[in-house]
Amino acid sequence: MIAEIIAWIVNTVGSLGYPGIFLLMMLESSFVPFPSEVVMIPAGYLASKGEMHILIAVLCGLFGSLIGALINYYLAVWLGRPLLLQYGKYVMFKDIHLQKMEVFFQRHGHISTFTGRLIPMIRQYISIPAGLARMNIPMFCFYTSLGAGIWVIILTLLGYFIGENESLIKEYLRDIIAMLFVACVIGVGLYWQRQRRSR
Repeated sequence: MIAEIIAWIVNTVGSLGYPGIFLLMMLESSFVPFPSEVVMIPAGYLASKGEMHILIAVLCGLFGSLIGALINYYLAVWLGRPLLLQYGKYVMFKDIHLQKMEVFFQRHGHISTFTGRLIPMIRQYISIPAGLARMNIPMFCFYTSLGAGIWVIILTLLGYFIGENESLIKEYLRDIIAMLFVACVIGVGLYWQRQRRSR
């Protein structure tokens, strides 16, 4: 079943082109949890073959991610915590997920919107505590775009340079995720220290 879904996504990227990238990244960033790797890596591979322009593919992925994040943000604003928990179970979103994100958001403030976009399983949902906290929209869009942009560029470049080698992609992707996680931890630590000194 999962293999069929991934095959459909890859075919959609190829057949729908740029609108397909935008739509699928919007869904990935909002309430449909599936890996963005299966969207942007094929897009990068198609760019390497001259079937897409790499910059346009990246921009479509970035704007799709931003719109999807805004959907989650406003869902949190409009529905509130009780309704999110009531209906979140249908898209594998549980109370414990919301609790962890709220704690993360409270501890690290606005920078968590940026770092959260770089961490698997968190980036799809980090917009929800931002919406519950009524985070400033321009700041939300800036940090979301920054984090999503880094992730989209990494995936697209992976597809561009080694798109045909699935095992090599998995190896590089695992290392990149580990490095991004360490970088996020260090970044949050430095941000937290700076905030403490400024108080």
